[in-house]
Amino acid sequence: QVQLVESGGGLVQPGGSLRLSCAASGSIFSHYTMGWYRQAPGKQRDLVARIRRGDQTNYADPVKGRFTISRDNANNTVYLQMNWLKPEDTAVYYCNAQSILTSKNYWGQGTQVTVSS
Repeated sequence: QVQLVESGGGLVQPGGSLRLSCAASGSIFSHYTMGWYRQAPGKQRDLVARIRRGDQTNYADPVKGRFTISRDNANNTVYLQMNWLKPEDTAVYYCNAQSILTSKNYWGQGTQVTVSS
């Protein structure tokens, strides 16, 4: 089992940047595909970006070219660098870990990102 703790959310103006961090503990970090999801009020939770053990990444179309996901296996942390933020990026962002062995999903508590002038 893995525990996930997100940090780095906040209020930012349109065009600004934020970096989210997710610290994992309790299991072998490299055994998990790591991802970021987001959920806006009244909407479903959607994938933002995912990074696999071999650093293969994929991104949702709305964030391609603006967001970058990365992982530091030595420090059990995954990051989401968000640039050129737009008001429609406003949401609660959740860190996700999916076990490579069992496909079981684990979630962090979420961090609020608000993009507004």
